[in-house]
Amino acid sequence: MDAAKLREFATEYAAAWCSWHPASVAAFFAEGGSPQINHGAPSVGRRAIAAAAESFMHAFPDMVVTLEEASLRGEGAIFRWTLTGTNTGLGGSGRRVRISGYEEWTFGADGLIAASLGHFDEADYQRQLAGA
Repeated sequence: MDAAKLREFATEYAAAWCSWHPASVAAFFAEGGSPQINHGAPSVGRRAIAAAAESFMHAFPDMVVTLEEASLRGEGAIFRWTLTGTNTGLGGSGRRVRISGYEEWTFGADGLIAASLGHFDEADYQRQLAGA
């Protein structure tokens, strides 16, 4: 994948997160793909990925994921993002959050994400949700 294709892929991936179509997010992953966030348990397979995406979409109905930067790194890539949204989903705090983070992508032979290691400041996220 070259830099231009990566930028297009990353732009479409960010848009999928804003789409309210969890399967659209999952479609960027290989069939057995696995995103993992902050060393948590990975979501393995498209069904699990779609369920994880759906939980964010419900928690933040006005969620916007913005691509900050996409860069090639070895055989993979780094996707830097910012998420903004209001936690008004069922049981939500009603608080607005703005968090930034990045994902380390490894691509499969099919050109889709085989593995994604996601990172963001969980403590800052929790503070924002609590209004502290």
